[in-house]
Amino acid sequence: MNPRLPRILLLATAAFVAALLGARALMPGVPAPPVLERAVWLPDGSPLPELAFVDESGAPFDESRLHGRWTYVFFGFASCPDICPTTLVTLAAVRKALHDLPTELHPDVLLVTVDPSRDDVTRLAPYVGHFDPAFKAVTGDEASLARLAGALGAAYARVPLASGGYTMDHTASLFLIGPNGRLVATSGAPHDCFEFGRSPENRPLLAIAVSDDGVLDPEAVRARQRPVVLFQGGIHAGEIDGKDAGFIALRELLEGRENRGALARTTVLFVPVFNVDGHERFGAWNRPNQRGPQAMGWRATAQNLNLNRDYTKADAPEMRALLGLLNAWDPILYADLHVTDGAELREDLSVEVEPGHGWDLELGHTGHALRDEVLARLQRKGFHALPFYPEFVAADDPESGLAAEVRSPRFSLSYWATRNRFGALVETHSWQEYPRRVAATRETIHAMVELAARDGVKWLVSARAADERARLLGGKPVALSFRNTDAVRTVELRGYEYTREPSSVSGQTWIRYDSTRPTVLRLPLKYEVQPALTVIAPATGYVVPGAHAAWMSEKLALHGIEFQRVIASQPASAVQAFRADKATIAAETSEGRSVVTVQGDWRDEKRDIDAGALFVPIAQPKARLVMSLLEPQAPDSFVSWGYFSAAFERKEYMENYVTEAVARQMLSQDAALKAEFERRLREDAAFAGSPNARLEFFDRRHPSWDERYGLYPVYRN
Repeated sequence: MNPRLPRILLLATAAFVAALLGARALMPGVPAPPVLERAVWLPDGSPLPELAFVDESGAPFDESRLHGRWTYVFFGFASCPDICPTTLVTLAAVRKALHDLPTELHPDVLLVTVDPSRDDVTRLAPYVGHFDPAFKAVTGDEASLARLAGALGAAYARVPLASGGYTMDHTASLFLIGPNGRLVATSGAPHDCFEFGRSPENRPLLAIAVSDDGVLDPEAVRARQRPVVLFQGGIHAGEIDGKDAGFIALRELLEGRENRGALARTTVLFVPVFNVDGHERFGAWNRPNQRGPQAMGWRATAQNLNLNRDYTKADAPEMRALLGLLNAWDPILYADLHVTDGAELREDLSVEVEPGHGWDLELGHTGHALRDEVLARLQRKGFHALPFYPEFVAADDPESGLAAEVRSPRFSLSYWATRNRFGALVETHSWQEYPRRVAATRETIHAMVELAARDGVKWLVSARAADERARLLGGKPVALSFRNTDAVRTVELRGYEYTREPSSVSGQTWIRYDSTRPTVLRLPLKYEVQPALTVIAPATGYVVPGAHAAWMSEKLALHGIEFQRVIASQPASAVQAFRADKATIAAETSEGRSVVTVQGDWRDEKRDIDAGALFVPIAQPKARLVMSLLEPQAPDSFVSWGYFSAAFERKEYMENYVTEAVARQMLSQDAALKAEFERRLREDAAFAGSPNARLEFFDRRHPSWDERYGLYPVYRN
């Protein structure tokens, strides 16, 4: 067999398809045919199974009918509304375009119906004949169909319709069979690997999109309203189970060995390693409290940033690239694949989903149902899975119990929940052996893909309803952080017997686990969560003055947040302004930043709004994320991460000797001020004992005082 012939055939097809795609602008509503230029070549060919079909004329059709000719095999059905007729039109045109080539290059076309219960020979013959009298079609029993589809890596599934009846989802690829009866090429490869950014050390950030029907880019996802599930490995590159589990699961999905037909109803996006620089910092002792693999990457990036603390502030180049990926694909489910730290236990893994305990609680009902179904499948497959992270309240004391929690949006789980999509945190337990951890992660991926294929369209509907609820949050109370109540229940945790004893090394209590004595611990779990910080949302939105518009507009755009630029200045506008009565900077930095907490309130004021300022409306789907970033007391706001620290620094002042003189003048001229000063001296011992506080009493009341000191330079209206 001439090895160039399959390439010639597919390239000829691709050339025609390119012309057809160029003409699609004249045919609105006509779907694109398969992306034929994306091809997989099999130089040695792949054998086909025994075939037992009936063709459109009623004659038997076995594998011998595929010998001696080139044949395009396409899976479809006669009731297909779009992909099948478009593809068959394309193939008919290809045959016509090849009429002047040697006979050996004239391919046959064979439609294999995925709907044998409706597509009998009386229906298939006129259907394929309508496109080209030479086209063939076959039907057969379910076993014959599954055997051929499995050999070719094709998928199909019956999908019930809300109006009654059903339709079929199926692979849209073409399979080229050579004259020797072997598969030699496939067009429309069901996956696409692409780069979505670069790391600080200039390594590519890679993602793989997988779909059986060519829905492999964001535009196609939106056009088909396709649910997307994103699995992310290696955000902490030492916790690398997700990379291996993801590749195993993708192979099984593509080969049809798991969740056959799922990839025709959902598109899977896989980031094998997010922290690519940390992945290459390889070592055997990077995770001493983790069993395997033999060597692994490093937790932090080349810039020593923890990416799973960076979702809101987006300091790392990797995170900025990932936010672009998330904005483009908008996955309905985003699963972050980790390995635990913490106690030595015998648990396999935990799976948490938000919204669930927090954020949009109506969407959270669906989030918890999703989580519970994943946990149930894991249990059926022999894995012990928890709905909470197995970390003790006091790290070295199991008796302190455990707590369900809602993390702040610096973490992937809650970040994605603030955007009204499902975030999942998958944590295999570090003390399980590596093969079992990978198997548990693989099973979790399959469970989520199965549910997305079944329920993903319903999830999209629920998420859009949450988007509309978010648009209406203006003037309503919104929870921005969460804490446990005192409610507890007893849970069982598989672990080991332990002792707690004084340590001669550290001088503190040392917990020692005895891995030869497994046991079941009965421990209290704080299972209930309530809001810790609730803020009334602004009536219309936030205003960012022009001085901060440049960097803030970049941050907001990274998060896909809607905003507008103020065209004309608006002097003395009625707004709410936040003035910090106290700003406290943490003693140590976190993620390279000085964390700030502020005390104060929003107050009605008149402020000038300059042209070039930003207006960020609250009436948008990402309203909770907007508030998480712009409310100064929110735990992951730009204030908290130190972006506005200069606003809380005093820059201008009077020398003490000047204040001494000014104070005496003020006391002599203002009896009320003198009375207030003397009262403070009598009633406030700390004030009376602080020279600085006593002088500041007069500084604040003098015309030279900076009225912007402590003013947060973002307003509400």
